[in-house]
Amino acid sequence: MTMNTPSPDNNAPPIERLLRPIQAFTKLDAAGGILLIACTIAALVWANSPWAASYFHLWHIKMTLGFGGAQLSEELHFWINDGLMAVFFLIVGLEIKREALVGELASFRKAALPIAAAIGGLLVPAGIYVLFNRSGPGAAGWGIPMATDIAFALGVLALLGDRVPASLKVFLAALAIADDIGAVLVIAFFYTAHISWISLTVAGGFFVALIVMNRIGARHPLIYAALGIGLWLAFLQSGIHATVAGVLLALTIPARQRIDVRAFLSRSENTLDEIRRAEDAGEVVEAIAAKGHAIERLVADCERVESPMLRFEHALVPWSKHVIMPIFALSNAGVALGSGAGSALVHPISFGIICGLMLGKPIGIVALSWLGTRSGVASLPTGVTWRQILGVGMLGGIGFTMSLFVANLAFGATDTLEIAKVGILAASIISGIAGAVVLSKGSSVRL
Repeated sequence: MTMNTPSPDNNAPPIERLLRPIQAFTKLDAAGGILLIACTIAALVWANSPWAASYFHLWHIKMTLGFGGAQLSEELHFWINDGLMAVFFLIVGLEIKREALVGELASFRKAALPIAAAIGGLLVPAGIYVLFNRSGPGAAGWGIPMATDIAFALGVLALLGDRVPASLKVFLAALAIADDIGAVLVIAFFYTAHISWISLTVAGGFFVALIVMNRIGARHPLIYAALGIGLWLAFLQSGIHATVAGVLLALTIPARQRIDVRAFLSRSENTLDEIRRAEDAGEVVEAIAAKGHAIERLVADCERVESPMLRFEHALVPWSKHVIMPIFALSNAGVALGSGAGSALVHPISFGIICGLMLGKPIGIVALSWLGTRSGVASLPTGVTWRQILGVGMLGGIGFTMSLFVANLAFGATDTLEIAKVGILAASIISGIAGAVVLSKGSSVRL
């Protein structure tokens, strides 16, 4: 009689077996994009259901944070768009800093192509939008089609799997980072209603304090978190959008490791020996305690090896992909379509956004990439064809969350915002499908 060895799944606690599919999903490269799609569909269905009133009422519920006389009471929509999105922009800033130090933006030769593509992807869509909205209620919306939703775009590439080379994914990520730099500058300089110089001076004081902490070697996350909150509050009162504080905070977080590698290796080997001796001693109370202390010491040593910049990024990215951006999509993508959806699509605002994202992005990205390569300043990544650059340009037309964010800054809570949302959603869906179709075909295009 043969006995079957129980599988690890059968031996695992029930809660672990229950959570395993969720953990596996969150590790997928496309998980963030899938959640964004799900929340967008949920928002649209909810906003056009018999319970639509509850959807729009939810985001206007007041929420108060603080204690004593230091309290901030705002609507839930504010906490999402100005609070959670500040954390998102902190991650954007960390990614920009990492890419500038050791990534695809670390040298002029490596950065030339994605930067050129990003410039084209910023200027051409804005120019096309202005053609339809030189004046009138839509004039302020020129920044909407400049934005690219990196999570959605990279999610589409992830779904295509091996049909696209890894170098193309790297190019799109670098392009999106350069695109984000442009978006941050546009938000900071062009979507500012008024400036309070006193508050801006206070913000400058917090920023200087963060730089000082960096220079004197402070590395504890709580120091940067506390000063970062002060920086955010100061920007909140300054008139410049508070999410810019997230990017500035990221620039001050230390990027260097502070460790003696030989000492770390020696200490780690000694700690591992302690764990082995404790394991050999069996389930004795003293051995269990010794093993626990040794593991804690090893974990602490490994954390000290990692730079604060990478530690922040690794801790926050899952929250951004699986919580912040889906919540933002759920709260901002709900548009009451009704019988006016057709007329909204051909409204100058919506039409300008659609043409800017669907046409302007691929035209700008391909044209400036071609100029960069023809001039000898840049070269195509290894294994990447012009057809794939065109496909990436189309994926750049997925503005979605970033475009929705800029639309909120441009139009506020007005009917114009709803028209803009229709254009953003339509352009993002079509751009995503068109980009996936082009990239799924393997043939090249000669330019």
